[in-house]
Amino acid sequence: MSYRIPSPPPSLEDLAKRQQNVVTASQLRARGVPARIITEHCRRGGPWQRLLPRVYLLQPAEPTPEQRMWAALLYAAQDGREEGRRAGAVITGTAALALYGFTAVPRLPAVTGVDVLVPRQRRLKDVGEVRIRRTERELEARSVHGLACAPVARAVADALGEWTARPGGPAPVREVLREAVALGENRCTARELVAELADSGLTRDPRVRAALDELLAAERDLSLNRVAGLADEALLPAPLNAPELRMRGGTYIAVPDLYWPERGVAVEVDSELRCVSEGEAAWVHGGQHRMEYLGIRVVYVSGARLAADPDAVGGELREAYRVGGTDVVELLVV
Repeated sequence: MSYRIPSPPPSLEDLAKRQQNVVTASQLRARGVPARIITEHCRRGGPWQRLLPRVYLLQPAEPTPEQRMWAALLYAAQDGREEGRRAGAVITGTAALALYGFTAVPRLPAVTGVDVLVPRQRRLKDVGEVRIRRTERELEARSVHGLACAPVARAVADALGEWTARPGGPAPVREVLREAVALGENRCTARELVAELADSGLTRDPRVRAALDELLAAERDLSLNRVAGLADEALLPAPLNAPELRMRGGTYIAVPDLYWPERGVAVEVDSELRCVSEGEAAWVHGGQHRMEYLGIRVVYVSGARLAADPDAVGGELREAYRVGGTDVVELLVV
């Protein structure tokens, strides 16, 4: 049996460099700094200063915005029931969006409050500019400038939750949602955004719902244009765009995104993104089920798959058009 010898913790100098000169009391004691020295160094005119309970800045100068973020995170990552024990914590809300580089929120120096997400069972209180937010879900973290931040979709939901709770006043809801799905490597998908906003109950807020509907419509239009382009590259005839399908007697069936009446083939692009409310979900899914029941071949395309593997989507469209629907009844196309 082999034994792994634990590596020693980084020196205080290395730790301070990694955490931008912000450390905790337990980290100092683990490196041989007694409480007496900590107290002496933090006296007026001393070389250190106390930023938050059990969190210290190893310099006399005012903390930078990034050091304030480190202090908030380290404060929330300590378990008060056992000194030195570490627990999960991530920065979320407006502070996280500022770290991600969102231009629709104040830049980091102007952020006056820091929301930190921790497990629900944690015993922590708000202190100074740090606001503790609890969750029953497992924490996910993204490293942004070395700081643990909530994923973009969660940070957006927490920021919007804070803004919409304020009575009146402008909030950059549309701008933040647009940036969330167009932020380069830190972006989130529209699907992730919808899931987070729905889980937090924010889709019931008129401002958020209107902005989300606008965003999803734009995302779907972009995907539909890509699908139409793939169909053209495959030398397929131009499909009908959002036709209304009815039975000969006038009974409504569905409004597919694209439809080839001569082959009985329909295309639905990111249809679940129209299903933010239960009423819309029933309307969209009901139409899809009716089309399939009547023999129409329905091709389901997601924006994520379209971006990741357009050749495969193009091949699927060609095959669907070649095979066509099965025993499709004669329909009215409005």
